[in-house]
Amino acid sequence: MSELYELPDGWEWKTLSDCVTQPKKDIVDGPFGSNLKATEYINSGIPIIRLQNIQRFQFIDKDIKFVSEKKGEQLKRHTFKSGDIVITKLGAPLGKSCIVPAYLKKGVIVADVIRVRVNEEKTNKSYLEYVLNSQVSINQFSNSSKGATRQRVKLTMVRDLEIPFPPLPEQKRIVSKLDTLFEKIDKAIALHQKNMNEADAFMGSVLNDVFGELESKHGLTVLSNVVKINSGIALPKIFKDKENTDGELEFFKVAQMNNDMRVMKGANLNFTLSQSKEFKIKLFPKGSILIPKRGGAILTNKKRIMEKEASYDSNVMGLKADNKILLDEFLFIFLNSIDLSNYIDTATIPQVNNKHIDMMNISIPPLNVQEKIVTYIDEISQKIEKIKSVQKEKMESLVALKASILDQAFRGEL
Repeated sequence: MSELYELPDGWEWKTLSDCVTQPKKDIVDGPFGSNLKATEYINSGIPIIRLQNIQRFQFIDKDIKFVSEKKGEQLKRHTFKSGDIVITKLGAPLGKSCIVPAYLKKGVIVADVIRVRVNEEKTNKSYLEYVLNSQVSINQFSNSSKGATRQRVKLTMVRDLEIPFPPLPEQKRIVSKLDTLFEKIDKAIALHQKNMNEADAFMGSVLNDVFGELESKHGLTVLSNVVKINSGIALPKIFKDKENTDGELEFFKVAQMNNDMRVMKGANLNFTLSQSKEFKIKLFPKGSILIPKRGGAILTNKKRIMEKEASYDSNVMGLKADNKILLDEFLFIFLNSIDLSNYIDTATIPQVNNKHIDMMNISIPPLNVQEKIVTYIDEISQKIEKIKSVQKEKMESLVALKASILDQAFRGEL
C-alpha cells in the first residue's frame, strides 16, 4: 500500500476492504449485461438504485424504478439495504457516494453502482461517507480511470481504495465536527440558492407583466404565423467519428446550449462553406432562436440565439422571426417567458414539434415599441445576472470551503 501523505500518530492507511467484514460479499457492483434490462422495470416492487439516484452525501429519490420480487431474488448477490453506502463507478465525476436512506429497506443496484456494507464495529459509516467524497478519494478515482474512453473504475480498485483511518472514537469526533460545520455551510449555500431563485422569479414576473400588458393592447397572433420553423438535420457524414473539423462555420448540438446563458457558441464541429455544398449541410440563418427539440433537454427550458449563420442537429429546433414585423431579440425575450414543458408530448420521449409552436401565441407591437421593450428587458436582465453571479461566486466559495475542511479533517488537522 502506498502512503498518500503522512498521517498523525495513531492513524494508519487502510483499504476500503479493511472497513468491511468480507470484501467480496460486502463490496459488490450490480449485475452486468442482460441481467437487468430497462424493460424489466415496473411501477412498484423491489426498488433499484441507479447512477442518477446518487449525489455526494445525498440520495436522490426522484424517478425510482422497481423490479419484481422474483427478479430481486435472482439478483440477491447485488442487493442493498438501508444504511449501506452506494458509489458511482461510471461517469463524470466518478466516485460520488451517499448512504442509502432508512425508508429504502432493501433493493437492487445496477451494473455501474457499487454497494459497500460497512463493519460498524470498527468503522463509522458516516466517517467513511465523508472520506469517499473527499479529495483524497476523488483523486484516486480519477487516477484509476485515466486513458479510458469512458470514465469507469474497476471494482478491484474500489476495494483497494486507500482510506486515512483513525481510531473509532476519533472517527466519531470528526463526524460530529463535520456535521456541525457542514450544516452551517449548507444553510448559507441554500440561502444563496434562494436568492438566485428569487432573482429568476422576479425576471419571470417582469416578462409576464410586459407580455400581459402587450396582449391587452395588441391582441395575440399565432407564433407559427410570424416565424419560420427550422428543424435540425441528421449528423452529416463528414462528422462521423470526428470530434472536430476546421472551418469558419459551426455545427451545433444541444450540449452547446450549456456554453452560454444567451448565445449559441463553442461548437465542437466546424466546416467550411465549400464543405457545406459538397456534403449538403443545410445552413440556418443568423438570428435564429434555438430550443431543444427532443429528450430531457427540453425540460431545462433553454433558449439561445445564433449570432451568425450556422447548422445544428436534429435534436434542435430553430425559430427565425419575420423581421418585417418581428425582431429576433423580441422573439428571444418572448420565448424566455414560455415554459417549454407546457408544450411537449410525453407519451414516449419528450419532444417539441411544429404543432406545439402552433399552440403558442405572441403579442406583436410596432417595431419601435419592440426595440424599447428589448432595451428595457436587457437592462433588467443584466442587473439580475450580476446579482446571480455574485450569489454563484459565494456558493462556489462555500463549496470550496467544504472541500478544504474535508482535506484538513483527513490530515488530522480538524
